[in-house]
Amino acid sequence: MKLTETTPAMPALARLPQVAPVERPTPVTQPFMPPLGEYLPYLETIWSNRWLTNSGPYHQELERALEQHLGVEHISLMSNGTVALWTALQALKVSGEVITTPFTFVATAHALRLAGATPVFVDIDEQDCNIAPAGIEAAITERTSAILPVHCFGHPCEVDAITRIAEINDLRVVYDAAHAFGVQVDGQSILRHGDLSVLSFHATKVFNTFEGGAIVSPDGRTKARIDRLRNFGFHGDTIMATASINGKLNELQSAFGLLQLRYIDGLIARRAQISRRYHAALADIQGIAPFRVEGVTLNHSYFPILVTDEYPVPADALCARLTSAGILARRYFHPLICDMPGYRDLPSAQQPLPVARRIARQILCLPIHPNLSDTLVERTIDILANG
Repeated sequence: MKLTETTPAMPALARLPQVAPVERPTPVTQPFMPPLGEYLPYLETIWSNRWLTNSGPYHQELERALEQHLGVEHISLMSNGTVALWTALQALKVSGEVITTPFTFVATAHALRLAGATPVFVDIDEQDCNIAPAGIEAAITERTSAILPVHCFGHPCEVDAITRIAEINDLRVVYDAAHAFGVQVDGQSILRHGDLSVLSFHATKVFNTFEGGAIVSPDGRTKARIDRLRNFGFHGDTIMATASINGKLNELQSAFGLLQLRYIDGLIARRAQISRRYHAALADIQGIAPFRVEGVTLNHSYFPILVTDEYPVPADALCARLTSAGILARRYFHPLICDMPGYRDLPSAQQPLPVARRIARQILCLPIHPNLSDTLVERTIDILANG
């Protein structure tokens, strides 16, 4: 799928609080911290009503606010994205083999193993770094129960092709949408696809609640099951329907999320501004290949580039050069999960996976976050331009 980016009307950037520059290493991403004074009234309310967890008023308000903001009907807040992934798999009773991507954060595969399923890694598409539908079809066996694709870097997967494959083979689909907060295709949330979609609200994400996550369900009945699973499996106060975990989000984090939502449009607009500058500056640098997307409303959660053989030094050397200058670029996702000690024993880890291995070798993510100054953006560009 060829992607093109659509840019919505930009909100005013002036609303973002100004932060004094600090001479310290520049991280690849950094959480936005709203003014502390705006958080204090939430804390005062929490201190007053003494409702700290167990689906308190801010928890319920944040679920409703996120449903409205993201254009979905049923959201269940969770304590973190990994717990959310595990709970989604439990809710669908996923077992056996699950086809997924090796080019993602380890939490994707960890959730499968914690749920008792076996990850089956297949190759990715070089255009968007997402799982390749042809690889999914080739990997299906009688033991396959589900597909766990990842919207890597917020680039939407080939959802129509994946839906077709799942329907033909009677498979469940759980999307790891950790990077995809607010991403839309044709004006519709990418979170509407699959049986369930899972978000992460970790501090490194576009929208964060310190730690946190959420599951997007297609209907109220599924949400109710997930809500039970995140509360030890209880149905009501005394009936335990099934053994489960404590995966609830507390009131302090929920309140922080509500405050983050006040700024989210401006935060994404600032990310888009940085992304446009990178694209313009890097277009003529031989051997540096940014990803270009079309027809998609992005959240600009990451700015990945490929450092190809035409560039004077490989990706690891360029990363080291940036780091020595105080710019902490990251090699997401290198090494591949299938090459890590905990997963090398899987049969699918022995497959060639040529595209994933090449991209893992060439990938580099440049700093992009609302706190990033124009000066640091230009310094990053200058280092890349001078090889």
